[in-house]
Amino acid sequence: MFRVLQLDIAGNPSQWVSHREAISMVAAGRVLANLGDQEVIFQGGHNRLSGLRSEVKVGTILLSRERVVSKRLSPDYAPPLTNKALFARDGMCMYCGEVFSPAKLTKDHVVPQSRGGPDTWTNCVTACGDCNHAKRDRTPEEWGKLLLAVPFTPNWAEFLFLKNRKQIVADQQAFLMARFPKDSRLM
Repeated sequence: MFRVLQLDIAGNPSQWVSHREAISMVAAGRVLANLGDQEVIFQGGHNRLSGLRSEVKVGTILLSRERVVSKRLSPDYAPPLTNKALFARDGMCMYCGEVFSPAKLTKDHVVPQSRGGPDTWTNCVTACGDCNHAKRDRTPEEWGKLLLAVPFTPNWAEFLFLKNRKQIVADQQAFLMARFPKDSRLM
């Protein structure tokens, strides 16, 4: 089952929440509106007096009462660098171009950390174990191989897309993609 995209009070994408968290938000009055194209109805128990069964409708996109985290809106903001998001960003080994399962991928520092290279989105790429081992502590130029794509820092919407790429539904994808930069490599 898909995860729910939670928006802050200004309508900015905030985070992914489970159905259980979404039900709790709706029940607690922390949701202003269901904005998704789809809704799932969850049923609870029966009311002892009326005999009616309780139900909660949860949309694929929820506008919540959560405050705006303005730093995420800054063009200089860099989301947390995780292997899962990095592997989703690149989709393959950036040296040989082969596609591998996440278990066979590694994070490679273009300028090795041993030589002062930072652990940032723009200095990290996905590499298979063989390429990462062969590259050792050299730059791609010193190793004699070029990167297949230039590493970039995703904005918050791109990061959320990468975090849930395999389970995203159409309306969530359209909502997030509308917030991608025009030159996004994820389009």
